[in-house]
Amino acid sequence: LSGDPSAIPLPVPMQNRADCDFSYAGLKNAVRLACKNLKTERGLAPEDELDEQDKANVAASFQNVAIKHIEQRLKRAMKQCEEDPECQIKSLAVVGGVAANKELRSRLQAICDGRKEPWIMAVPPPRLCTDQGTMSAWAAIERIKVGSTDE
Repeated sequence: LSGDPSAIPLPVPMQNRADCDFSYAGLKNAVRLACKNLKTERGLAPEDELDEQDKANVAASFQNVAIKHIEQRLKRAMKQCEEDPECQIKSLAVVGGVAANKELRSRLQAICDGRKEPWIMAVPPPRLCTDQGTMSAWAAIERIKVGSTDE
């Protein structure tokens, strides 16, 4: 069962902010209200569950907008780096449990590849994206490889 990422209209958070801040608070509330409205439209009681297709549509719509939010913030941060002559950053590390998400990986890779000067995206294999201890160790290995320190 696959959901339609455009089935449930949801707002991309923080559209009117020109900074790189990030929050899903408004999106989570919008999902809650969308589910409530779907139940009303379907004649369901508040304690009833939505059917599997509605659940898949809500999940796909949430994922789509959540990733759009990341994309917007990332593009803004990349632009700031690219416009700053002192900024030498041209790579993106995607880590943690979210890095296992295929859709996120694909869309972030497209952003990296689509820059005037493409960015390098580093992301561990999905099997390593679930344990924070493993992710911290992987990040440390990558820093050691490039000679990065906190000093």
